[in-house]
Amino acid sequence: MNIVILSCDSTLYSCRRLRAVAERRGHRVEVIDPLSCYMNINPAAPTIHYRGRQLACYDAVIPRIGSAITFYGSAVLRQFELLGCYSLNESAAITRARDKLHSLQLLARQGIDLPITGFAHSPDDTGDLIELVGGAPLVVKLVEGTQGIGVVLAETRQAAESVIDAFRGLKAHILVQEYVREAQGRDIRCLVIGGQVVAAIERQAKAGEFRSNLHRGGTARKVSITAQERTVAIKAAATLGLDIAGVDILRADRGPLVMEVNASPGLEGIETATGLDIAEMMIAYIEQRAARGVYPEMAPITSKK
Repeated sequence: MNIVILSCDSTLYSCRRLRAVAERRGHRVEVIDPLSCYMNINPAAPTIHYRGRQLACYDAVIPRIGSAITFYGSAVLRQFELLGCYSLNESAAITRARDKLHSLQLLARQGIDLPITGFAHSPDDTGDLIELVGGAPLVVKLVEGTQGIGVVLAETRQAAESVIDAFRGLKAHILVQEYVREAQGRDIRCLVIGGQVVAAIERQAKAGEFRSNLHRGGTARKVSITAQERTVAIKAAATLGLDIAGVDILRADRGPLVMEVNASPGLEGIETATGLDIAEMMIAYIEQRAARGVYPEMAPITSKK
């Protein structure tokens, strides 16, 4: 197959692994920066151009679109879809997952348990908003944040009011969430491929930090998950329409709580911690879904878990 990887940085671990595995399995792979693409949106003959040349047809596209370029990257991905290219995670699902508020509302509508979350616009609502999530301590999140950026733990009511006012002064959209104390700076990342959890790791925040993101200095280890956690992760990915997803779960006293669903999960941390070849599973999934333009029902993916 001819496969294109949409990525602004071909040197990233995930991009390199996916390319290496695909080439090893006999596919032709090109890494393309979506920001360097431009499009002819023509119902009769739509095209995509890249650095002065018109791109040929591809059998499959792997979107590795960073959150900072979601708008334009998704537009480029839609153009590939318009040309009949199979997409590992469709553009609509990616934009849905990247909107934290929208995705939480969709998950809640499906009865998926979440941390208590509040959202408001008017400064007059700050006091009620804090009480809505159970008071301090609480977590304030930028709706557009990623990898732990724009996530603040406010340990007192006064601190919460100050953080909320500061973000509002920047005209930023924020969510306020309960602080799940019993999680103790840990969460579970479940990697879902085609409706199956193929790997899971527990991420632990570094000392003095509550954010468990590996980009923030957290550590990861392989972990066994419960049947309930597995069901929740699969349902969360399906709710947002994602074939590939990293579902982040907090282990609360009342049960698993979905914190976030990542449409472009990194591979380095989970492959290192589990020893599993996640890139191989992803390329195998693409082969089953996109070979010669045929999209058969997926056969079970096996892992060493």
